[in-house]
Amino acid sequence: MEQLLILQGTMFILIFIGWFLLKYGIITKQGQENLTDLVIYLILPCNIVKSFLIDFSEDILRQCLDILILSVLLQLFCVVFGKIFYRRHEPDRQKCLQYGIICSNAGFLGNPIAEGVFGTTGLLLASVYLIPQRIMMWSSGLTIFTGDNTENGLTPHQRRVQVFKKVITHPCIIACILGLVLMISQWKLPAVLDTTLSHLGGCNTALSMLVIGMILAEGNMKNIFDKDIWIYSLIRMVLIPGLLLIICRLIQLPDLVTGVSVLLAAMPAGATTSILAAKYNRAPAFAAQLVVVSTVLSFVTSFIWSVVLV
Repeated sequence: MEQLLILQGTMFILIFIGWFLLKYGIITKQGQENLTDLVIYLILPCNIVKSFLIDFSEDILRQCLDILILSVLLQLFCVVFGKIFYRRHEPDRQKCLQYGIICSNAGFLGNPIAEGVFGTTGLLLASVYLIPQRIMMWSSGLTIFTGDNTENGLTPHQRRVQVFKKVITHPCIIACILGLVLMISQWKLPAVLDTTLSHLGGCNTALSMLVIGMILAEGNMKNIFDKDIWIYSLIRMVLIPGLLLIICRLIQLPDLVTGVSVLLAAMPAGATTSILAAKYNRAPAFAAQLVVVSTVLSFVTSFIWSVVLV
């Protein structure tokens, strides 16, 4: 319990610092974008590769396969659930809510929490868990905002090729593939590379939390009591992880697989929800509020889930 409180308190302070830096102009909007890119394209991939540099065993491989299958099934469930549950909502809000159910903030917020609660192996499993979500983000998730019709004159085949390229060239996917190769082969990196990865990967929690704080600084809390946002938050951060926990217990998955899966399933709406809503002009103000309010509420729900799962 004490370690969880320290972890939560540390993250809260880092998030507050990020909020303060953007709110008072110490870091500009451009600086925030640069910091986000730094995390996505360098820091997080280094952290992912480093998490795979452990002694390989059949047990680790089995856990990776378990969590990958679980994540695929959960993503498919979220796609179907979003289409059914939000079918009668106002069209633009419907798109934001559907996307928010499919694509959570498990990358920025979930990875540091999984590492803090479950250690290096937890981060490894979290990285594998996120592979299906990253694929859905560029396929079914993006289609929610762009529609099923061709975009920018692209044929359906060209769209599929474009999605494949985006997925396979995503730095976090590349890091997972490289990490798996290193883990299975048990090839040891030169000491200088290993140390470099450790130093860069060690920045992940601090920089990710700063970015989360900057996202909150941009939000408008004026409509914090919007019913749709609170119902979404209940579904995204309580009901879905609760259902997943029951299933994991029924099929008797290992505690580590269960813990990481449920913790990441309980993450709030991803920042890309507001980014895509703004790009395609689909209720961008509502999308921003959805991200901000669900992120604030996740400080409470993630701590509760951590206590339940540890």
